[in-house]
Amino acid sequence: VQLQASGGGLVQAGGSLRLSCAASGRIFSINDMGWYRQAPGKQRELVATITSGGITKYANSVKGRFTISRDNAKNTVYLQMNSLKPEDTAVYYCNGGYCSSYDCYDNFGSWGQGTQVTVSS
Repeated sequence: VQLQASGGGLVQAGGSLRLSCAASGRIFSINDMGWYRQAPGKQRELVATITSGGITKYANSVKGRFTISRDNAKNTVYLQMNSLKPEDTAVYYCNGGYCSSYDCYDNFGSWGQGTQVTVSS
Protein backbone atom coordinates (compact mmCIF):
# COMPACT_ATOMS: atom_id res chain seq x y z
CA VAL A 1 0.00 0.00 0.00
CA GLN A 2 1.23 3.51 -0.69
CA LEU A 3 0.25 7.17 -0.81
CA GLN A 4 0.98 9.44 -3.75
CA ALA A 5 0.70 13.18 -3.17
CA SER A 6 0.54 15.48 -6.19
CA GLY A 7 -0.54 18.92 -7.32
CA GLY A 8 2.20 21.07 -5.82
CA GLY A 9 4.06 23.75 -7.68
CA LEU A 10 5.27 27.33 -7.70
CA VAL A 11 2.63 30.02 -7.19
CA GLN A 12 2.59 33.69 -6.32
CA ALA A 13 1.29 34.90 -2.99
CA GLY A 14 -2.49 35.08 -3.08
CA GLY A 15 -2.73 32.22 -5.55
CA SER A 16 -4.31 28.79 -5.23
CA LEU A 17 -3.33 25.16 -5.58
CA ARG A 18 -5.22 21.91 -5.19
CA LEU A 19 -3.31 18.95 -3.81
CA SER A 20 -4.37 15.33 -4.22
CA CYS A 21 -3.35 12.29 -2.24
CA ALA A 22 -4.25 8.92 -3.69
CA ALA A 23 -3.96 5.69 -1.75
CA SER A 24 -3.22 2.59 -3.77
CA GLY A 25 -2.59 -1.08 -3.19
CA ARG A 26 -4.72 -3.64 -1.38
CA ILE A 27 -6.96 -1.11 0.29
CA PHE A 28 -10.58 -1.62 1.15
CA SER A 29 -11.08 1.90 2.51
CA ILE A 30 -9.24 4.91 3.87
CA ASN A 31 -10.29 6.18 7.28
CA ASP A 32 -9.41 9.40 9.13
CA MET A 33 -6.84 11.23 7.02
CA GLY A 34 -4.66 14.28 7.40
CA TRP A 35 -2.49 16.64 5.42
CA TYR A 36 0.86 17.59 6.92
CA ARG A 37 3.65 19.89 5.82
CA GLN A 38 7.32 20.29 6.53
CA ALA A 39 9.21 23.49 5.79
CA PRO A 40 13.02 23.53 5.55
CA GLY A 41 14.57 23.35 9.00
CA LYS A 42 11.24 22.83 10.71
CA GLN A 43 9.36 19.88 12.10
CA ARG A 44 6.47 18.33 10.23
CA GLU A 45 3.18 19.88 11.28
CA LEU A 46 -0.45 18.88 10.93
CA VAL A 47 -2.38 21.15 8.57
CA ALA A 48 -5.83 19.62 8.30
CA THR A 49 -7.71 16.42 9.09
CA ILE A 50 -10.87 14.79 7.84
CA THR A 51 -12.68 11.88 9.42
CA SER A 52 -14.19 9.02 7.46
CA GLY A 53 -17.53 10.78 7.98
CA GLY A 54 -16.30 14.09 6.61
CA ILE A 55 -15.71 16.09 9.79
CA THR A 56 -12.84 18.50 9.26
CA LYS A 57 -10.36 20.35 11.46
CA TYR A 58 -7.67 22.86 10.56
CA ALA A 59 -4.54 24.37 12.03
CA ASN A 60 -5.13 27.99 12.99
CA SER A 61 -2.56 29.10 10.43
CA VAL A 62 -4.64 27.80 7.50
CA LYS A 63 -8.18 28.12 8.81
CA GLY A 64 -10.38 29.95 6.34
CA ARG A 65 -7.90 29.50 3.49
CA PHE A 66 -7.52 25.71 3.11
CA THR A 67 -10.24 23.11 2.60
CA ILE A 68 -9.73 19.38 3.02
CA SER A 69 -12.08 16.97 1.28
CA ARG A 70 -12.22 13.34 0.24
CA ASP A 71 -13.57 10.97 -2.39
CA ASN A 72 -14.02 7.62 -0.72
CA ALA A 73 -14.74 5.85 -4.00
CA LYS A 74 -11.32 6.89 -5.25
CA ASN A 75 -9.49 6.51 -1.92
CA THR A 76 -8.29 10.05 -2.44
CA VAL A 77 -8.00 13.09 -0.19
CA TYR A 78 -7.70 16.66 -1.45
CA LEU A 79 -6.42 19.94 -0.07
CA GLN A 80 -7.68 23.11 -1.72
CA MET A 81 -5.33 25.93 -0.80
CA ASN A 82 -6.40 29.52 -1.43
CA SER A 83 -4.86 32.87 -0.53
CA LEU A 84 -1.47 31.23 -0.30
CA LYS A 85 1.28 32.95 1.65
CA PRO A 86 5.07 32.56 1.47
CA GLU A 87 4.96 30.89 4.89
CA ASP A 88 2.90 28.08 3.33
CA THR A 89 6.00 27.00 1.43
CA ALA A 90 6.77 23.40 2.39
CA VAL A 91 6.63 19.80 1.27
CA TYR A 92 3.09 18.57 1.81
CA TYR A 93 2.31 14.99 2.80
CA CYS A 94 -0.78 13.03 3.64
CA ASN A 95 -1.25 10.09 5.96
CA GLY A 96 -3.90 8.38 7.99
CA GLY A 97 -5.68 5.14 8.63
CA TYR A 98 -6.89 2.51 6.24
CA CYS A 99 -8.42 -0.94 6.12
CA SER A 100 -7.40 -3.83 3.93
CA SER A 101 -9.59 -6.85 3.40
CA TYR A 102 -8.13 -8.37 6.55
CA ASP A 103 -7.34 -5.65 9.05
CA CYS A 104 -7.24 -1.95 9.80
CA TYR A 105 -4.18 0.20 10.41
CA ASP A 106 -3.56 3.57 12.01
CA ASN A 107 -1.26 4.85 9.31
CA PHE A 108 0.36 4.01 6.01
CA GLY A 109 3.84 3.77 7.52
CA SER A 110 5.81 5.42 4.76
CA TRP A 111 5.16 9.15 4.17
CA GLY A 112 5.98 8.92 0.50
CA GLN A 113 7.64 11.67 -1.52
CA GLY A 114 5.21 14.42 -0.69
CA THR A 115 4.59 17.34 -3.05
CA GLN A 116 6.49 20.61 -2.98
CA VAL A 117 4.55 23.85 -2.63
CA THR A 118 6.50 27.06 -3.12
CA VAL A 119 4.82 30.45 -2.67
CA SER A 120 6.71 33.48 -3.91
CA SER A 121 6.17 36.94 -2.47
